[in-house]
Amino acid sequence: MADYFNKLKSFLFEIGYEIVSEDKSQKLVVISDPEEGINNMILDCEDELLIVEQFIFNVTDDLDVYKSLLQMNRNFVHGAFVLDDSGQKVLFRDTLQLENLDLNELEATIKSLSLFLAEHAQELIQISKKIEN
Repeated sequence: MADYFNKLKSFLFEIGYEIVSEDKSQKLVVISDPEEGINNMILDCEDELLIVEQFIFNVTDDLDVYKSLLQMNRNFVHGAFVLDDSGQKVLFRDTLQLENLDLNELEATIKSLSLFLAEHAQELIQISKKIEN
């Protein structure tokens, strides 16, 4: 089996992301870049897939919040907002094929979240205010 985990780490290093933690046995790394809105983004090598996830915020049972999130998903270049298994946490998530993963594809996935956060900050602030109330 190919060494996808080290290939991923090499790409992250080349792009300029600092790995803040890693678990070699689980084949996952965590990166952060506060200037780009990346905070504890998990990159997990699972069999033939790279799973990229970052926690965004907790949600309540407000249908307007879910509707807004689904509408915002249309604006992602790569990835989308999803709910975790509990249904209480909104995550950014993307999956990529490890076999033919290249540097540009990985960087585009990470930058997709950064770009989205920069362009839609006000919408996300409004959603978070609904959740807090």
